Amino acid sequence: MPKINEPVSPKAPLDQFGTFEVFVQPKEGKPFQHEGSVHAPDLELAWVLAKETFTRRFTCTSLYVVDTREVYVSPFTEGDKNAYDLLPEITEQAGSKKDFEIYQLTKRGKQHVHVGTVQAVLPQEAMVQAAKLYNTGNIVYNVWAIATAAIRFTTPEEKELWLTLPEKKFRDASDYKGGNKLKEFLERKLS
Repeated sequence: MPKINEPVSPKAPLDQFGTFEVFVQPKEGKPFQHEGSVHAPDLELAWVLAKETFTRRFTCTSLYVVDTREVYVSPFTEGDKNAYDLLPEITEQAGSKKDFEIYQLTKRGKQHVHVGTVQAVLPQEAMVQAAKLYNTGNIVYNVWAIATAAIRFTTPEEKELWLTLPEKKFRDASDYKGGNKLKEFLERKLS
């Protein structure tokens, strides 16, 4: 039962982990795409959990994660309306510019795909910049802007995590040629 005349207090923080968005690069040279989210206490552990969750059996070559609160979202559209057309006009802002990664949703039921990087002061300004650069006339249902500095990228050293042992380049167990290797080993041992 609520109490009357109680002092106003801040809302208690939730006792659960934060949400982090996961972006994967399916193949070298392909753009990153949104793959899902993970819950974790911090950005580093979110990266580890994303690696374990989204990178099984050569499903991607790299990934990165970002706190969900760092993802700025345009209005969603329906039908033949373009999300870029719904953005409020914003003049160029004073201040130091930073890089923003821009993602677009161009097909319903698919994932947001990275289209490029723009420089802006605010996320809203980044979306307006993206409209000038990446609005090709095709329908875009939604746009995301993420400050590049907020992203936990996979480093070049960590990319080795995706590599397999030189002799294990195949997915099918029979392609490992285990029987042949055993036979060769036994023949060498006997001779």
